[in-house]
Amino acid sequence: MKNKSNLLLDAINRAVPQIEEEKENSNKIDNSKKQNLSRFGTKLIAGHFDPKIARQLRIIAAEEDTTVQALLEEALNLLFVKKGKSHIGGLTND
Repeated sequence: MKNKSNLLLDAINRAVPQIEEEKENSNKIDNSKKQNLSRFGTKLIAGHFDPKIARQLRIIAAEEDTTVQALLEEALNLLFVKKGKSHIGGLTND
């Protein structure tokens, strides 16, 4: 039979990976909550495009020190004006 200290060490060694996993899962939940709060009151608009288009958008965003989100906002406002709709300032919550 194992002595008490060995039994305690075995129990601790089994518990440590579980504790680490719980901490990681908790961090993931906290990050998703923050992300969800920043999207409160917004609606996702999406489309499928050639990867070259996505790359070019990222390049322009980097060159202009802005985000793809801001570029899409600008593009949508240009479209609205072209189609006779009013310009909507501050479409995003960035």
